[in-house]
Amino acid sequence: MAKVTLTMTTHVPVSTGEAWAWSTSLEGVRTEMRPLLKVVFPRAMTHIGPDTALNTVLGRCQFLLFGLFPIDMSKLRFTEMEPGHRFVEESDLLSMRSWRHERVITASADGRGAQIIDHLAFTPRLATPVVRYLVKLFFAHRHKKLTQALGAGAATVQRRGEAGQAR
Repeated sequence: MAKVTLTMTTHVPVSTGEAWAWSTSLEGVRTEMRPLLKVVFPRAMTHIGPDTALNTVLGRCQFLLFGLFPIDMSKLRFTEMEPGHRFVEESDLLSMRSWRHERVITASADGRGAQIIDHLAFTPRLATPVVRYLVKLFFAHRHKKLTQALGAGAATVQRRGEAGQAR
């Protein structure tokens, strides 16, 4: 199975602090996923932040297609955290041999707002081309919802191959 990497960037007209607060709130994550997926977080989890235990499974998350049909499950684990700037989630998923999601928040180059970047690297267990396409669509949806919630412009997507070449 081939490793897939995707990068998606969205510019939002809010401060980096507001973008970080959105990105680390469970409601923000849920809103980005709806209505395609409903995520059920571990009961004790209230947010993602500086007190989030690193390199520890925080619990199981269930993913429900349209909020009804279980389609995947993960053992949620954050491996890196720079509060206000970035986090890395590397969870064990039933559907993936490996999964890495990094979200980075920086000030926009023009000084007006923030840039939210999702870097994904994953290896599906089956049907790599189909899973690549579905994950790309899903994160495009997430960035569209992010755009709607924070009043931003359009998202852009870059897909990179194993060698780091843009395709």
